[in-house]
Amino acid sequence: MGQARRGVFDGDEGAALAELEEAWAQGGYHAFSADHGTWSAVSSAGDVLTGDTLDALATTIRAHWQARQ
Repeated sequence: MGQARRGVFDGDEGAALAELEEAWAQGGYHAFSADHGTWSAVSSAGDVLTGDTLDALATTIRAHWQARQ
């Protein structure tokens, strides 16, 4: 039998968090983490943003950023 395919969210969490930080640090977001299925970031205003996947967190950050504009 062949090797099972990796899912979209089975990647390296550390690399994904580093990419998020690179993309959003200039926008005022920091303290990116993934803990027990919850991805999170903190805004410069102290708001804690979360998502149950990497994409969900990215969507939440984008919406938060756009609301501040």
